[in-house]
Amino acid sequence: MIEYDIVIIGGTAAGRYAALKASQYGAKAALVEPSTNPESICIDALIEITNSLQKLKNSNKFGIYDSHLETQNKYEHTLQWQALIQQILQIESHLGKIDAPAVLSAKGVDIIYGDGKFQAEPNLAFVVNNRQLIGRNYLLANGSIATIPEIEGLSKTGFLTLGNFWQALNVVTPPQDWVIIGGVPQSIELTQILQNFGFNVTLVVQQATIIPFIDEEIAFQLQTQLEASGIRVLTDSEVTQVRLIDGKKWLQVGDKAIETDEIVIVSGQQPNIESLNLAEVGVKWHKNRLLVNRKLQTTHHKIYACGDVIGGYALNNIANYEAQIAVNNALFFKHLQVNYESIPWGILTNPNLAQVGLTEAQAINRYDSSQILILKQYFKTLVSAQISDETTGICKLVILQDGTILGANIIGKNATELINIVTLAIHKKIKVSSLQNLAPIQPSFAEIFAIMANNWQQLRLENSPRWQEFLETLFQFRRERNW
Repeated sequence: MIEYDIVIIGGTAAGRYAALKASQYGAKAALVEPSTNPESICIDALIEITNSLQKLKNSNKFGIYDSHLETQNKYEHTLQWQALIQQILQIESHLGKIDAPAVLSAKGVDIIYGDGKFQAEPNLAFVVNNRQLIGRNYLLANGSIATIPEIEGLSKTGFLTLGNFWQALNVVTPPQDWVIIGGVPQSIELTQILQNFGFNVTLVVQQATIIPFIDEEIAFQLQTQLEASGIRVLTDSEVTQVRLIDGKKWLQVGDKAIETDEIVIVSGQQPNIESLNLAEVGVKWHKNRLLVNRKLQTTHHKIYACGDVIGGYALNNIANYEAQIAVNNALFFKHLQVNYESIPWGILTNPNLAQVGLTEAQAINRYDSSQILILKQYFKTLVSAQISDETTGICKLVILQDGTILGANIIGKNATELINIVTLAIHKKIKVSSLQNLAPIQPSFAEIFAIMANNWQQLRLENSPRWQEFLETLFQFRRERNW
């Protein structure tokens, strides 16, 4: 007998979001939470704090001075690290209460604590604490674990991951020199966080660009900003060996030997599926992801998956989007499909980086290059950027000649907010010409889209002799007849 409409194997924000959606529909849902959740740190909170530090550092540009801070050689001298970490852990606790199991339980979700696994016989079920949970469908939203590269001496020397790096900060005197290995959004965010706190940071990226799948010009701009702030960035570089010499960690990176106090591995994730007995129920995976179709069904039609358990970057907005698709398909008519080209993603660096849809290179690969038009606008042309001293930035729109928006790539202040405007335009098939009608409040960073739409209209006019001739004839006719 089917006990639940959906059984969610969770322990992640996406799992809890899925449980919330199921409860809103009135479905009978179970959420399986692990027995213990490792204590983590809210990296978003750290980013906000470092941004505040940056504003303090730059306040003298506006004639604002802090005599106490002026006496310090480095801003980290003014920080009480243990108090800071405790404050951030408190923020994490408050955020966790928003969709806490107790809240979901009050909405009708059955919360089961424990580590379980699937069984195939006599009926498909998920077994937790010797209890069979039988659902019409199941959703895997149990996240991923860090992938640790095979580097000689790494395990012996010791390293940190995104889940526990903060513990090295939760001491009276934190390490001063850090090496971050990996080219994913979180590695770049962490690199800038540590640098803004005054530490010496080296970022080692194996690929040729600082992060794959983004516009090359935007990637170059991001790397330039990191390097200008004092971060050492090594792209197209591989760590081949790690050793501990006289209490210091040494890394061999290509032909360079780098000395550091701490190493953080943020190079990628692998699905957290080892104990789930998926092979017995016919669920297949390949390397670092579960195999799913566009409806987010695994190779077992009753088992869905969402979030970084199916690969890709560990980004909350994408995981929640997938959770919503999977829950709807599991509960209803299985007709929804994911479309990642209409979903934005970003990196919370300073300045922000955000992207939606196709990059210039991807568009050229898909369409004839003569069909593609690139609109580009620099943030320094905006009044808001000048007022706030946030002039570093570029907005690129990738469009077809008829004005259809294929994608946007932005680096600059509020990029992660601005990208939502383009996302809505792509989703609703709004062409670039309609962006002229935004009439954004002035001054604001959103003005950049109205400027770009005007530039597109001007470009179309310049490239259309017939329109120019028509308009010239029209205005001459009206002037001659005083009409």
